[in-house]
Amino acid sequence: MSVVTRFAPSPTGFLHIGGARTALFNFLFARHHGGKYLLRIEDTDRERSTDPAIAAIHEGLNWLNLTGDDEPIYQFSRMERHAQIAHQLLEKGLAYRCYLTTEELGQMREKAREVGHPIRSPWRDKPTSAAPDAPFVVRLRMPETGATTISDAVQGDVTVQHQQLDDLIMLRSDGTPTYMLAVVVDDHDMGVSHVIRGDDHLNNAFRQQQIIAAMDWPQPIYAHIPLIHGSDGAKLSKRHGALSVMEYQNMGFLPEAVNNYLLRLGWSHGDDEIISQDDAISWFDLSAVGKSPARFDMDKLTAMNSHYIGAASDDTIIKMITSAPLTPEMETRLRLLAPAIKERAQLVTDLPDMADFALSPAAPVIAEDAKPILGDDMLNRLSAFATAYSLNDADIQYRDPEAIKAWLNGWLEDQGMKMRELGPGLRVALTGKKQAPDIVLILAVLGPEETKNRIETVCNK
Repeated sequence: MSVVTRFAPSPTGFLHIGGARTALFNFLFARHHGGKYLLRIEDTDRERSTDPAIAAIHEGLNWLNLTGDDEPIYQFSRMERHAQIAHQLLEKGLAYRCYLTTEELGQMREKAREVGHPIRSPWRDKPTSAAPDAPFVVRLRMPETGATTISDAVQGDVTVQHQQLDDLIMLRSDGTPTYMLAVVVDDHDMGVSHVIRGDDHLNNAFRQQQIIAAMDWPQPIYAHIPLIHGSDGAKLSKRHGALSVMEYQNMGFLPEAVNNYLLRLGWSHGDDEIISQDDAISWFDLSAVGKSPARFDMDKLTAMNSHYIGAASDDTIIKMITSAPLTPEMETRLRLLAPAIKERAQLVTDLPDMADFALSPAAPVIAEDAKPILGDDMLNRLSAFATAYSLNDADIQYRDPEAIKAWLNGWLEDQGMKMRELGPGLRVALTGKKQAPDIVLILAVLGPEETKNRIETVCNK
């Protein structure tokens, strides 16, 4: 079988984390089998589908590198094709015109709920000669006996009795196709072999299969994936992280970290946690998708992101810190600093704050919570350090942390001083913060002249 999958979001809102995982699973399954991964925008709800939402879906997929292999299909543009299929089923006697009014339909629904039966319109068996000159919908003539079993690649065999299925509407009274019809026609015309989607669509599959059977089309293989819940087991909401995918970029997450985390939500490969895209493509299989809802945990996503930041090249880290042109001096500073801060950063947004002291052309503004550290005794120690450090230019390799460390330890010993008596003040004077990289690294990054200038600025205030 030639594998073709599709991701088919409705542009009635942003691309959320659950939709992104569905896209990822479709992408990986197609790549694993050397097949095609397609994108379809299901924009038939004209009142709720918006251009900004469509743009947001494309932006999110582009960021995650999950764009389709071909140009996207827009469902609304295929309305005539959808209607054509409904009319073919009418001609075959497998569908019928239903002239129920809104009031009549409401009464039927209420009675159907009371007795637990599906809606069967009285127009199902009336001759066409009895048809009034009035608006009508086109309904599929569902089988009344027997059952349909779906051999779902995730859920296993699931069976529904036909007596539970309504005669679904395929064309509305204005002639526009419904979602149920459009999905089936588009999947067939796109050659979709595997329908991988959330398990909230499982009930739809039984109805959609009746259209497929009526048209005598090949049945796709279904794989209905359990939804993502919050860390507390409740339905995923904004408080759990059900945000726009692009919000995760704004918060400082890397796309490869998001993809890796989403892959592990409901799918596993032994105890592997960090999984490259190449390995994911090689290993991905629907049989390893669990049947229980996965739980979204922001802390675990953040830990995953920290790993990917730590594994990034220094060049990549520097680009994350700033997009501004760099002087040779600033580039030297960042190249010294990058290996240290990427090991500490959890989010991309942490990096500029960690590196701002190195990019600042002057002494930093001292944070309020750091000012108490700079008492008179500390300022005296800092002044003595600056004098000693600047008078020994010939003896120190100022960009070599090991050389600086050796000199600093020797100087502290000569002064009868411990590092804890100087380090906190030196860190504040040079970076403006209580928390910053290792003191020796800060000295190497700034160099002796800038170090002296910053200490003097603090001491002279």
